[in-house]
Amino acid sequence: MELPFAESWKIKMVEPIRKSTREEREQWLKECDYNVFMLKSEQVYIDCITDSGTGAMSDRQWAAMMMGDESYAGARSFFNLKETITRITGFEYVLPTHQGRAAENVLFSYLVHEGDIIPGNSHFDTTKGHIESRKAFAVDCTIDEAKDTQLEHPFKGNVDINKLEKVLKEQGDKVPFVIVTITNNTAGGQPVSMQNLREVNVLCEKYKKPLIFDSARFAENAYFIKTREEGYADKTIKEIAREMFDLADGMTMSSKKDGLVNMGGFIATRHKDWYEGAKGFCICFEGFVTYGGMNGRDMDALAVGLDENTEFDMLETRIRQVQYLASKLDEYGIPYQRPVGGHAIFLDADKILTEVPKEEFPAQMLTVELYREAGIRGCEIGYILADRDPVTRENRFGGLDFLRLCIARRVYTNNHMDVIAAAIKNVYDRRHEVKRGLKIVWEAPLLRHFTVKLAPAGE
Repeated sequence: MELPFAESWKIKMVEPIRKSTREEREQWLKECDYNVFMLKSEQVYIDCITDSGTGAMSDRQWAAMMMGDESYAGARSFFNLKETITRITGFEYVLPTHQGRAAENVLFSYLVHEGDIIPGNSHFDTTKGHIESRKAFAVDCTIDEAKDTQLEHPFKGNVDINKLEKVLKEQGDKVPFVIVTITNNTAGGQPVSMQNLREVNVLCEKYKKPLIFDSARFAENAYFIKTREEGYADKTIKEIAREMFDLADGMTMSSKKDGLVNMGGFIATRHKDWYEGAKGFCICFEGFVTYGGMNGRDMDALAVGLDENTEFDMLETRIRQVQYLASKLDEYGIPYQRPVGGHAIFLDADKILTEVPKEEFPAQMLTVELYREAGIRGCEIGYILADRDPVTRENRFGGLDFLRLCIARRVYTNNHMDVIAAAIKNVYDRRHEVKRGLKIVWEAPLLRHFTVKLAPAGE
């Protein structure tokens, strides 16, 4: 008899969570203006709003924190982190930052200027925000297959080479670099193949444009290359990661995902001029170049986390839990972005709340309904997150409208996955009762989804 799959770790510490009543949740939704970012954590039963900084650290990471060197300049912890990053990525120059959006802020302050065009594969919210706040333009070149949520395609995060070349050919003088997100979060946590990365690299060399990776989930991307792409089954995650990074000029990373820490990020590059140009912004915005917004103990924990999470067993445990949740949704016939990615389920709100018009934000309404049902907090990755067009100021309804349910690393059990699946089924079964959505009553001019205030449409 074949043994069932089990986690590659055992639990050492637990944290209590509390169930709430439906009546309590109804009141809390009103108080937070139907924006679940504004809920208190104790008002949430199972928190799937993000996998960023919400994972559980290992015994090795906690031990490393005790050895942290908190020297302002030249801390041993920085050099431990730098050695690990260089070993995994091959990049010689490293600037730590307090998180991924800080890495974008520092690097883009040096590289992005007004009027620039930054092509890529579905830039995530902060990436697009840092581009558009500088009066530059993000151009999405993701393959069209990503728009068909029910299509089984192994690498829906891929860049459409023809789309990218069109941008480079027609507006190349305005393109400072190309950025590829691995995995592609906005498209549903979808991976990018090694073959596609090679093709992007060739195109960048042809047009003499640098290539940057947004690398928050690079290890998960390497896992999918190993398990889905021909010729990689026998390679280690570290070997695949190095092959990916050999194709790029630099990277930004939110270490709160595949770095397995609660806070941290970094820039890494092979170009000394980028390092020299960015380090002044690092000192201005983050801190000195050998801590850049991070404590020494956190840099030591990150060094261990990067090493641990570029091993197959850790990734397999993590990703198979997400696949387990997807299998339960398959049983119930619930539509999501297929095939399931590595860090989250992306429910297709347009196919679930079919009677809610797009102008009333179906994915945000689905987010509210799931919280109302069971106290499960997700995150809208759709029409609200898309923000308004920077020129016309019209809402952007051209993309996908997802409710993303992130699974924190090493935090929840499959019993929690069963609860999530059952709650989604309950909402799905009464989906035709939901005929109206939400309206915006206040919004920020950029990255509005974090702080937006909403109210039921029609009221």
